[in-house]
Amino acid sequence: MILLNNRQNKFNLDKNFSNKLIEVIEFVLAEEKVKEACQISLVFVDNEEIKTINKECRNIDKATDVLSFPMIDYPQGKVYKEVYLNHIFNETYFDENELVLGDIVLSLERAKEQSEEYNHSFIRESCYLVTHSVLHLLGYDHMKEEEKLIMRKREEEILTRLNITRNN
Repeated sequence: MILLNNRQNKFNLDKNFSNKLIEVIEFVLAEEKVKEACQISLVFVDNEEIKTINKECRNIDKATDVLSFPMIDYPQGKVYKEVYLNHIFNETYFDENELVLGDIVLSLERAKEQSEEYNHSFIRESCYLVTHSVLHLLGYDHMKEEEKLIMRKREEEILTRLNITRNN
C-alpha cells in the first residue's frame, strides 16, 4: 500500500502526477525484487516543513529535497535483495501482512527549484527523488564512495527503464 499525504499548498497535485509517482514506486519495488505486499508513505511538503524535519531528525538546519525514513534495520552494507535472499526479515517489520518499508518526505518546492536548476521537468525531478528515496528504504546509501557509485548506477538503470531521462 502506498499512502500519499499532501501537507503543502504551493503546488496543486493532479491525479496524473500522483499516479506517476505511485508507478515509479511500484516499478522500483519490482526491479528490486520486493515480492511482499508493503507499505510506503509519501508525504509532500514545502521547503519550510522539510527544513524543520531535517533539523529535528538530522540536526541539519536547512531545506533539502527529500528525506527517507527506512523502517528496516539492514545489516551494514546490505540492501533488501541481499537480506531477503538470506531470510533475515522477522515479524517486527510487518503490519498485518504488509512489510513496512518506511516514509518518504518530498519537498515539492525544492523539486521545482532543482528541475529549473538542472533544466529538466518537474515530474522528472520528482520521479528521480522518489526513486532515490525508495532505494534508501531498501537499504541503499551514498555515504561512502563505493556505495554512492552503486546507488547512482541503480538510479540511472531504473529511470532509463522507465524512460525518464534527464531531458524529460
